[in-house]
Amino acid sequence: MSLQVFIFAAFALAAVGGAVATVAMRNAVYAAMGLLTTMFSLAVFYVMLEAHFIAVVHVIVYAGAVMTLFLFVIMLIGVDRAEDRTESIPFQRPLVAVLGGGLLVLLVVAARAAWVTGTAVEGGVADGTIENISNELFGTWMLPFQSTILLLTIAAVGTVALAKFALSRRAGAVTEPALDGEDGGGA
Repeated sequence: MSLQVFIFAAFALAAVGGAVATVAMRNAVYAAMGLLTTMFSLAVFYVMLEAHFIAVVHVIVYAGAVMTLFLFVIMLIGVDRAEDRTESIPFQRPLVAVLGGGLLVLLVVAARAAWVTGTAVEGGVADGTIENISNELFGTWMLPFQSTILLLTIAAVGTVALAKFALSRRAGAVTEPALDGEDGGGA
């Protein structure tokens, strides 16, 4: 067994284990750590495919920024409260089992196609260089890129504002602001 196969097998097991932990853990922080394990494993796969730029961006954006945001929101909301775990949708588990089995069949069928297995294309040009990616991102796709940044910033600020308002309401600290001349200081 070559070193590349060994590394692939080890990180494939780590990726699958992290994914299973993400959906199986009852504690949200442990589930986020499982997702982080999967993200790092995927970055190793990108390195093995010699897509170093994508691997670095994957680690910075997903494993770094997005996971930090997930953990921040989880900690802000609080994970120490018990949740109601009763199922409100009848036949939910059998339906999910049938849909999951159908998805598995679709994945197996799709895995036999050339576009999934990566069959080589004659005369193909490598477009994955940093220069080509930056030309596309900051040239052709500049407006959607900036719009996405704005949307994510607004969502993050809104989430923090709503969470702070909910925490202050829960603590009973919501008070009406004093109007000018009504500060109770007698004038």
